[in-house]
Order: sequence, then structure tokens, then C-alpha cells
Amino acid sequence: MSDCLFCKMVTGEMEPDIVYENDDVMAFRDINPAAPTHVLVIPRKHIPTVNDIGEDDRELVGKMYEAAAEVARREDIADNGYRCVINCGGDAQQSVFHLHLHVMGGRKMNWPPG
Repeated sequence: MSDCLFCKMVTGEMEPDIVYENDDVMAFRDINPAAPTHVLVIPRKHIPTVNDIGEDDRELVGKMYEAAAEVARREDIADNGYRCVINCGGDAQQSVFHLHLHVMGGRKMNWPPG
């Protein structure tokens, strides 16, 4: 989608601070981090929200979580723990309508969130 911020990153029109990528996903630092480590993992395919994940996207969503685990290892937060969050829709504070997984760590997380 031509007006999607994350699609512009996928096509190279914008250059995020990439920490991991492969043919299916891209992971980059959040520009407004909520934790010492805050990385977003996105599919290269445009999927607006969790509600738009189709049967054909199952493997791709799994690859997002595999990438999250790899990011956690590379960022040295895997052993102490980290949080993976996907917001869906405006009330959940999804601000970019391209599916993205927040990987946050580097400090003790509070519960409940939000």
C-alpha cells in the first residue's frame, strides 16, 4: 500500500534502523521506545490488523515470532525475558495499520499492562 509507513520501509523508500530481516519479515528499532530494547517485527506482506490474518498467513505469523526470538537473542534479552505484543485497532493503540509485533525487554515488565 503506497500510503503505509511500514510498506515504505519494506520497499526501501524509508530506511528504519534494521536489526534483523529475511525474505518474509523485517525487524527494526521503534522510534518511540517503551523499553530499553523495543523492536518492531513486521511481515513484508501488508496485513492491516490481526483481524485481517488469513489462513494463508499462518506460517508468516509464525515467522514473525521466530524473528522475535532471534531479535531477543541478538539484543541479549532472551535469557532474562521479554514481552511480545500485537495491538489490534484504535482502542488498543495500534497507530500503524500494518501488522507489527512489539519485542520489548531490557527491564522488568509490569503486569497488568495498559
